[in-house]
Amino acid sequence: MSDNKYDLVVIGSGPGGYVASIVASQKGMKVATIEKRERLGGTCLNVGCIPSKAMLHASEQYESTIKSNGMMEWGINCKDVSLDLSKLLKRKSNIVEDLTKGIGFLFGKNKISKFTGTARIISSKEIEINNNGKIEIINTDKVIIATGSEASVLPNIKIDEESIVTSTGALELKKVPKKLIVIGGGVIGLEMGTIWRRLGAEVEIIEFLPRILPGMDNEIAEKFMKILQKQGIKFKLNHSVETTKKVKNKVILTVKNVENGNSEELDADVVLVAVGRKPNTNGLGLDKLNLEMDKYGFINTNDKFETSISDIYAIGDVIKGPMLAHKAEEDGVAAVEFINGEVGHVDYNLVPGIIYTSPEVAVIGQTEENLKDQGLEYNKGVFPMSANSRAKAIGHTDGMVKILSDKSTDKILGAHMIGHEAGTVIHELSVAMGFGASSEDVARICHGHPTVNEAIKEAALATYSKAIHS
Repeated sequence: MSDNKYDLVVIGSGPGGYVASIVASQKGMKVATIEKRERLGGTCLNVGCIPSKAMLHASEQYESTIKSNGMMEWGINCKDVSLDLSKLLKRKSNIVEDLTKGIGFLFGKNKISKFTGTARIISSKEIEINNNGKIEIINTDKVIIATGSEASVLPNIKIDEESIVTSTGALELKKVPKKLIVIGGGVIGLEMGTIWRRLGAEVEIIEFLPRILPGMDNEIAEKFMKILQKQGIKFKLNHSVETTKKVKNKVILTVKNVENGNSEELDADVVLVAVGRKPNTNGLGLDKLNLEMDKYGFINTNDKFETSISDIYAIGDVIKGPMLAHKAEEDGVAAVEFINGEVGHVDYNLVPGIIYTSPEVAVIGQTEENLKDQGLEYNKGVFPMSANSRAKAIGHTDGMVKILSDKSTDKILGAHMIGHEAGTVIHELSVAMGFGASSEDVARICHGHPTVNEAIKEAALATYSKAIHS
């Protein structure tokens, strides 16, 4: 086998791509990965999941220290607390660098060849790599497209990543804006909005729909918005952004109420455009290959992650399903298993969704609205975090746990949480649902006391019987 011939070439080194590469190498394949960035890890590690979570943590610690009701009521008196934003950003960047180096170590350990540059698929057997004008062709038996997604933009708004930014620019602001306007009430907008609010910005979120978090359980979304309002975030629902213009050091927005047609002007120091993400397939040459895609730009695949062209596979954000890093990882494992003649499987109904605000929001499975649309009868159990002893002890009583189960069988169909570390706690229900558990199964498992997980036990009790502590 020649040096530039591989069993598998993976395009993209985000969570889906790098996991697929490692698993394929572990199975004995000769693997190459093509990444346009110098550093591995894709959007998630470089300008997405990891840096945003680092800043969410840091901003939470900062606010808890400066708020009189956050530390002083515990008898912890802090004086002269200040923010060194440049040091915070440097710490965030160091975390990112350490983790990307960790993936590089794993690539070396698993003997994966890494090529830097943009990839163009000539055929299912040939890939062109362009590294700043230097062209190289490598050959392969199979290809996995794992190029992820990019921020969606609005046609009437020009991004400069300084005063009008995507999430990438919002992670690199050199000073705390006096006022930040976020366009979009989805996960990214809410996470980034809470970071800068805690660091001192006035934050207002503009959402076209009459609610935040479209697609999430409506009861959870409503309760969460009230919590965020209590924290100081303002919302303009049912509003669209018509125009933006920069005047001196301000951005002036014209926004319109989509219900009554009335318009008004708002101004901000920084505007964050967070209106979702779209598949990143530009430059891959898919149009010339006539590879099938849907009208939204997602690559069509079958249940084995095969595209319309033999030996070309696609995973992660470029195909349908939740646009989440952990979903991409599972796709990558399953696709490699299929390529290796094994059987892979990913149940998208069991992919948890998490918002890493404070409190966190975590969901899995069906919403009430989904169940009503399907005409399924269900039981609902709800337990407030204010009645959980651990939440009370640590001062994190905002939120709730909600469990939905089949009315006839009691099988858990969905679970939705707002609360401290909900993104960690939800995985108890992920495992339970993976094994087809009923709410009674979960309720009858002994839970340690005092723990936040006891709120799950109580919600499960409320689903099939009655909660004890509320």
